[in-house]
Amino acid sequence: MAAAFSFETRDDIWRLRVSGEWRARFLGDIDEDLRKFQADSVGHDLIIDLDDLTGLDTAGAMVLQRVMRACTARTTASHFRGGSRAHRALIEHVEPHLQPCPVEPPWRDPFLLLLNRLGRGAYGAYISGIKILSFIGVVVTTLARVARDPKRLRVTSIAHHMEEAGLDAMPIIGLVSFLVGAVVAYMGAKTLKIFNAEIFTVELVGLSVLREFGVLLAAILLAGRSGSAFTAQIGSMKIREEIDAMRTLGLDPIEVLVLPRTIALVLMTPILAFLAAMLGLIGGGLVAAQALDVSPVLFLARMEESITISNFWAGIIKAPFFAFIIAVVGCFQGMEVEGSAESLGQRTTLSVVQSLFLVIVIDAFFAMFYLEIDF
Repeated sequence: MAAAFSFETRDDIWRLRVSGEWRARFLGDIDEDLRKFQADSVGHDLIIDLDDLTGLDTAGAMVLQRVMRACTARTTASHFRGGSRAHRALIEHVEPHLQPCPVEPPWRDPFLLLLNRLGRGAYGAYISGIKILSFIGVVVTTLARVARDPKRLRVTSIAHHMEEAGLDAMPIIGLVSFLVGAVVAYMGAKTLKIFNAEIFTVELVGLSVLREFGVLLAAILLAGRSGSAFTAQIGSMKIREEIDAMRTLGLDPIEVLVLPRTIALVLMTPILAFLAAMLGLIGGGLVAAQALDVSPVLFLARMEESITISNFWAGIIKAPFFAFIIAVVGCFQGMEVEGSAESLGQRTTLSVVQSLFLVIVIDAFFAMFYLEIDF
């Protein structure tokens, strides 16, 4: 007969009546119900009646002792009742052994753990790269399809995202670029003063802001602001199953959600990069006027002499590429949200990290390309 139990309560005393074979092979069937009873009986006196017990082994005895000793709030009125002498002796014998034996964790080689983690990270990066490339292909294919039928282009949505992701970002991008330009001018003037070459601060500010800092600051701030917003917006729609509803209605989520955001960011980023570059130059010019007594007229004249227009275009050309990768990564991570708030937070973080990494990588490629063509 398999293990079984029943219980009743009377005068705040709980009585557990056990019956059948309380042996290891039968305990799995009643363990869940027994643990529920154990939790419900906390704080009450308990009597375990052994009269109907027909078989008992060490596992069964330890389970009965576990139930008896589960709640420290029970009084001395809790006890076993009835049962054969052999069964009572076995239950008493296992009582001192209820505490689990300490088990030392197995020793693991830290070097192998490091290699394992590096391997998993490299494999995960490879899979993520393949998925992003595949998503880029889907976006480009959808863009080509829409270009053949311009009526499918959602102009209203593009204008909305141009305002939300572009125009609304102008204050923070302008402020940060202004401050960075001022810092570059100050540090350059302080360093060049050692060589009595403070006047070359103008060239330092012009080249660094026009070629690198202007567009790079705009891209970094857009990745943290707009890219993460794209992930959060699309991820929230994924959690609410709105994207599945779009597919049910015959709408393409790439065409409806991804293309307007990507086109809007590609159109607005060169404008934001231009704004960042101009405000960076203004910040550098103000510091030069204060620290070097270089008037704005002299600052502009020296820039006109030493800084060619190609330096301006070298920075602006990179803006659409940065914008495209930021928008695609942000939308891709939003599409990858799996249906929970935790997944949404993880994907938003990944969106920012991957966008920043890819922006730096693309910037490095442009730097090497410009060096090869002497641009």
